[in-house]
Amino acid sequence: MSRAPKILVFDSGLGGLTVFAEVTRLRPDARIIYAADDAGFPYGALSEEALIARVLSVVQRLIARYAPDAVIIACNTAATLVLPHLRAQFSQTPFIGTVPAIKPAASQSRSKLISVLATPGTVARDYTRDLVRAYAADCQVTLVGSSALAGLAEAFMQGESPSQEAIWREIAPSFVARDGRRTDCIVLACTHYPLLIEHFVHLAPWPVQWIDPAPAIARRTDYVLSEDLGFRRVSAQAPEASNHALFTGPSAPGPKLAEALRARGIEKISMEPMPLVFA
Repeated sequence: MSRAPKILVFDSGLGGLTVFAEVTRLRPDARIIYAADDAGFPYGALSEEALIARVLSVVQRLIARYAPDAVIIACNTAATLVLPHLRAQFSQTPFIGTVPAIKPAASQSRSKLISVLATPGTVARDYTRDLVRAYAADCQVTLVGSSALAGLAEAFMQGESPSQEAIWREIAPSFVARDGRRTDCIVLACTHYPLLIEHFVHLAPWPVQWIDPAPAIARRTDYVLSEDLGFRRVSAQAPEASNHALFTGPSAPGPKLAEALRARGIEKISMEPMPLVFA
């Protein structure tokens, strides 16, 4: 392939920017469309049926409009539920999912006490519990479902200073001391959470490894582009590889968020309203 590959990075909001950053680092030649479905945020508030319908509907419109070569579902809550439906409906489009990084956490843990910090929806998924059974059977795994952290990360990106007390309340259950051992690996099973990593590190009562799946997602995307689709990796940005962010909600990004997007290499921002409609 001589042209720049086109990648759609899809999330419920701004969390997928953590994945976007790793993909642009590994594939600066790619043109990336970042789609924030903020009209549907937070996805955890939707029933499983409503979430499947919402993601299928929005992704269908985005694929029709932008014709991406590959799609990254940069949202654990969506990916753990909707990926099979997406792959069945859009069989010609490669999808790269985001799932809890339980396998690497289990392999890296020495204490064999690991925690999975996720949204309540991801914690409740059979998919997540199957990963624990398959890859962390020799570990004691604490599943922590936070209903507030994604919203705190969104507000932080909008320029607000997050409450340290509020963050601590959400992450505190991830730190477990038992029989002389302590949690040593915490899986960040929501792409929003690495946006707050500096606060996590500051508040942690002891050092842990924070497992961010974004680098692995970027490597998988690079493999799909290079090996499956024939887009040779180049080290410089292609002339046509400009990056674009779109939002499905009614409000344009404020100045702080626009500045943060520009700092990440996103110059073009558009509003493509797709209201959340309940049948």
